[in-house]
Amino acid sequence: MHGLISPAFSNIIMIETLRDRAQNGPIPNHIAIIMDGNGRWAKERILPRVAGHKEGINSVREITRICGEFDVKHLTLYTFSTENWGRPKAEVSALMTLLLKTISIEVKELHKKNVRFTTIGDLSMLPESTQKGILDGIEMTKNNSGLNLCLALNYGSRQEMVSAVQSIAERVKIGELDSTEINETIFSQALSTANMSDPDLLIRTSGECRLSNFLLWQSAYTEIYMTETYWPAFREESLLNAILDYQSRERRFGKVSEQVKT
Repeated sequence: MHGLISPAFSNIIMIETLRDRAQNGPIPNHIAIIMDGNGRWAKERILPRVAGHKEGINSVREITRICGEFDVKHLTLYTFSTENWGRPKAEVSALMTLLLKTISIEVKELHKKNVRFTTIGDLSMLPESTQKGILDGIEMTKNNSGLNLCLALNYGSRQEMVSAVQSIAERVKIGELDSTEINETIFSQALSTANMSDPDLLIRTSGECRLSNFLLWQSAYTEIYMTETYWPAFREESLLNAILDYQSRERRFGKVSEQVKT
């Protein structure tokens, strides 16, 4: 009927309204996301788990695009944890194949959009072909100056911190560093995220309320946003709502409200 607004057009108007509101507030410099719920999204649709991972790639593509448009500096995505090796072998194998295929296709588009592709985690345990595809993507985009898209691959925060301690201990052993000089800055510089600021906003999808060994040191004062939305369904509206929620918070970093306002 004449005068009625279609649901699709109404949704466009709503998203544009959310965009306008978000752009008028502080934008997180670094957004980190625990991309959870791919398997449950697929199960609810009577699809194989890998279908959820494939659909999740579309979410990665859209969220990366929006972060670039909003001038977010770093987007870190928890892609494959050290604990994920315990999943069924068929699923792990499918994930590795999908990862290589996706990077091979997407990295060229990222390069065109001035996105820098990086990783954190131990790549040595990944299949050689996957390692090569990742390293080629890193090399191709290393001089780009836009959004830093960082994939956490075979990553675990506890393992990262143990490695940092070992690295610092070795410096002390050879006399390069005195133990009394060790402080938070020295420790942070020994982590794989040394070239990134700590996350301002950490998002976890699927309704789970835990950090799952992700950026534990770096998230000391990060604003955490949990959503029931499964990752394959997490798109522009979801991200904008997360940013708006972030903007509604007062970040005190241990101070009282009056000090922050002053």
